[in-house]
Amino acid sequence: MPIFSYQALKGGKEVVKGEVTASNMKDARDVIRKMGLVPTKISEYSDVKTKKRQAVSSLSLNEKIDFISTLQILLSSGIPAVESLMFMEQEAAKKKIRELSKILKTQIMAGSTFADTLARYPQAFGYIFIGLVKAGEEAGELEKTLGRIKDLLTKQSNTKAKVIGTLMYPAFVIVLACVIMLVMLLFVFPTFKEMFEQQEKALPWITQIMINAGDFLKQFWYTIPIFILGGAFLAYFSYNWKPSREAIDKAILKIPLLNNLVLYSNYSNFMSVFSVSYDAGIPIVDCLQLGVITLTNTVLNQKISNAITKVSQGLQVSQALKSTKVMPKMLLFMIATGEQSGRLGDMLEKAVKFLDKTLDSIIDTVTKMIEPIMLIVIGSIVLTMALALYLPLFQSYQN
Repeated sequence: MPIFSYQALKGGKEVVKGEVTASNMKDARDVIRKMGLVPTKISEYSDVKTKKRQAVSSLSLNEKIDFISTLQILLSSGIPAVESLMFMEQEAAKKKIRELSKILKTQIMAGSTFADTLARYPQAFGYIFIGLVKAGEEAGELEKTLGRIKDLLTKQSNTKAKVIGTLMYPAFVIVLACVIMLVMLLFVFPTFKEMFEQQEKALPWITQIMINAGDFLKQFWYTIPIFILGGAFLAYFSYNWKPSREAIDKAILKIPLLNNLVLYSNYSNFMSVFSVSYDAGIPIVDCLQLGVITLTNTVLNQKISNAITKVSQGLQVSQALKSTKVMPKMLLFMIATGEQSGRLGDMLEKAVKFLDKTLDSIIDTVTKMIEPIMLIVIGSIVLTMALALYLPLFQSYQN
């Protein structure tokens, strides 16, 4: 819906300003009058300005956690939603949260429900957040639902930090290795070039390659930033172009150790959302649809989405997920047991704990395996450079 800014009289004297959401100018005027105000000026935001305000409202994962934590504390203290948002508008530490609180407060005052107001800003909260809040508001347990969402987002943040932390070390080592190679090629080998050229015999092929590479990079130094930017663009394009993304995701699932890291980090988020949304009273198909949003691997996302279609047609969840052939047997067994015993919610919570424990074990294993692999990589680079540098010297000593 369009957003209208207004200027109005309160009590016949005081001039107030604000914003309301309405389908047209007439409805906006009616909304303002219902607030006990006399509108004197109403104007609709342009599309550009509206998009700009919506862009400002986008929140990071940590900002969402801060927003929810503060709002939950205020609501649980008995403070109404409008007053809670008013407090956050004035006192929140981050500007984004203050801006967003102002927008939400204005629209709730205009008659919208909290869930409907959030639904207008999916780029800020995400569909999982919005779906859970709507279910909680309809069930009359919004505070409890916000607590579930906070725990869910905190868990996702911790999982993300663990995975990124595991991959940071090899990324740092690779960057360091590239820097060392550039320093050797640009500054070390040119120093020995004149001495090498005085030898009667031809240089070893590995030394000649290094010298030629150094000469090329010195003459065409601008190819280095071009190569770096080109690599970054290629990575970005490959990640966002659907065919290449699917090929990459499919290949990752075939790499030992890395495939388990990707699988269980995806399953952890999926089952957490499934469990929380099921506990909030959301229909099971909708629970699965909310969970599938968290699957970042396109192969898993597509297969689980196909399973959801089968569930909507009447197939049991455990049978539908089993047909994908990508779900661990332990999870399938726990879900099937929950369905048969009528305690699916309890089994989903246990499944989440099982996944968290398994993921921690996988991360520890990957971390331990990365160290020797990186030592081999660095050792190979150092050995190659050393051979290229010292083979001509050994050759001259023999002569």
